[in-house]
Amino acid sequence: MNQNLQNILKLVEESEALSAEQKKSVADWIKEVDKTITVTEFKLDRTEKVKKTTAILLEETIQELELKRKAVQETNDALHKSLEELKATQQQLIQSEKMASLGELTAGIAHEIQNPLNFVNNFSEVSSELIDEMTEELKKGNMEDAQAIANEIKMSLEKITVHGKRADGIVKSMLQHSRTSTGKKEPTDINALADEYLRLAYHGMRAKDKIFNSAMKTDFDESIGLVKIISQDIGRVVLNLITNAFYAVNEKKKLNLNGYEPTVTVTTKKTGNKVEIIVKDNGIGIPQKALDKIFQPFFTTKPTGQGTGLGLSLSYDIVTKSHGGEIKVDTREGEYTCFSIILPV
Repeated sequence: MNQNLQNILKLVEESEALSAEQKKSVADWIKEVDKTITVTEFKLDRTEKVKKTTAILLEETIQELELKRKAVQETNDALHKSLEELKATQQQLIQSEKMASLGELTAGIAHEIQNPLNFVNNFSEVSSELIDEMTEELKKGNMEDAQAIANEIKMSLEKITVHGKRADGIVKSMLQHSRTSTGKKEPTDINALADEYLRLAYHGMRAKDKIFNSAMKTDFDESIGLVKIISQDIGRVVLNLITNAFYAVNEKKKLNLNGYEPTVTVTTKKTGNKVEIIVKDNGIGIPQKALDKIFQPFFTTKPTGQGTGLGLSLSYDIVTKSHGGEIKVDTREGEYTCFSIILPV
């Protein structure tokens, strides 16, 4: 029993002013008070232990979060370094893939990488601020608020992980493969552009293969006039399609089919408020199983070393995203392939 209560109980028992019944009643009351005090002291002791345990756990959580924040920062730095390395390799890619360089990836790839990087940076800053807030709450003894902030930090770190992995995947799966473009639409003679790139593609093939030969046909609509396009970009699209057409007829020629004459035809025509550039060949065609994948980045039906798999993907982006047009394909395996570029006037 509590010492003070024992003293009081002794005084009560020795008192002559109280009857035996009164002494018993007071004694019972003192014993109940003692029980209450004992229980209260036990609860206070347990609460103190819980507080100490919670403080230790929160301190460990803070240390763990700080380690994760540093790891995220290191990842962020590594991503920035990777981006710089990608930029450094750009010139090498241009030199090695000049004829196949049919679109601008710089802005697109930078945008794709920058988005998750921005998320990583933002959530890293938020996490750092939350840690400061949690520290303040811990100093004040506000455990519930501190726990709530810890949960917010955990969610931020999960988001950092998601966007960090996304950026990492982009860096690993894509190449800087670009060539500077003005990005400005200017009045352009579509017929002259198509004719120029038809000849450029033909001579490019001849430079690679001295025995290469193919008939070239054109059917230009003289009523088209000048059309506002980014001529450099559309030129690369046309060049890619014509180069692919020459490749297809050359592959078919290797089959030594009787009476086969490799032919690539380039046609332009104006229909209403749209202009079409059509590249058709009588080559090997595209397998049906590959047809749904031909506009995907890095997909190619050519042997290793003969194609980057970027040409049609870049062409698709140039036509649809930069010019608001369409690019369609009609093919029959072993017989022909026909690509149509449809541009709004």
